[in-house]
Amino acid sequence: MRQEIDTGLPSLGQPFSWAVGDGPMVYTSHGPVTAEGKILQGDITAQTRLTLDNLRRTMEAAGGSLDDVLQVQLYLLDVADMKPVDAVYSEVFRAPYPSRSTAVVAALVAPGMRIELLATARIASRTA
Repeated sequence: MRQEIDTGLPSLGQPFSWAVGDGPMVYTSHGPVTAEGKILQGDITAQTRLTLDNLRRTMEAAGGSLDDVLQVQLYLLDVADMKPVDAVYSEVFRAPYPSRSTAVVAALVAPGMRIELLATARIASRTA
């Protein structure tokens, strides 16, 4: 049964959940959102670190870790950002890395936002 996971991340006043679990499966989406609910402005490296930290926080709230992430879908505004994103990504995840797809898009929903991700994870210890 689908349940919202309390990530501790701020409400953005939009109709979505930061993370939803169903049994051992966790579905989540993240961007460079600060604890105050603002988009971190600035370079792609800082935005990537915050986005992946929000993902880590969510995985821990769900009872798991980044090692439980199976797939990541990245959305970037600029293909030139791939190299710095990969540098941070390889610091945060370890082999075997999650399956990943990356798309370069014309825009993301919030001004100044340069990265967004979707992730799917399976946390064996989750039953609800």
